[in-house]
Amino acid sequence: MIDYHFPLIVGEEETLDERRLLTGVESGRMMNGPESVRFLVVHCSATRADRDYTVEQLLRDHRARGFRTVGYHFYIRRSGEVTRHRRLLEVGAHARGYNRCSLGVCYEGGLSAVDGRPADTRTPEQRQALRELLCRLHRLFPDALVVGHRDLPGMAKPCPCFDVTAEFPF
Repeated sequence: MIDYHFPLIVGEEETLDERRLLTGVESGRMMNGPESVRFLVVHCSATRADRDYTVEQLLRDHRARGFRTVGYHFYIRRSGEVTRHRRLLEVGAHARGYNRCSLGVCYEGGLSAVDGRPADTRTPEQRQALRELLCRLHRLFPDALVVGHRDLPGMAKPCPCFDVTAEFPF
């Protein structure tokens, strides 16, 4: 089990305590409060496992889709490096119909290097980083369900290409 001590560094932002972390609520771009977070949604970037998909490429592609920035809250590179792109209670752009009640976590990959078909391509470093990040987020939002993008009603994608609820039965 992971033991957390404050201050906690989340995406290079120091948080002194849970209360302070969860009180930055504004209207518009922000959720109504920590109780709004009902889902922690895991995604894949749907890119081949043998090709880099950098943060810069992710940002470019999301802007081309009309987003002002990266739609996910967190992005996990193949190296296990985690980057943060939205504040914790900021509304994301990652799961239509669920953005005001969820946080989005995306890992680089999700397509086979051989044939480009959906596959669980997570590296050991990504697996560890994803587990640690989801543990931290679930501690902050204990009532949130951890799900894959494909597990949300109305989603027909194979994303994130593995069974999230079986691996993370929080």
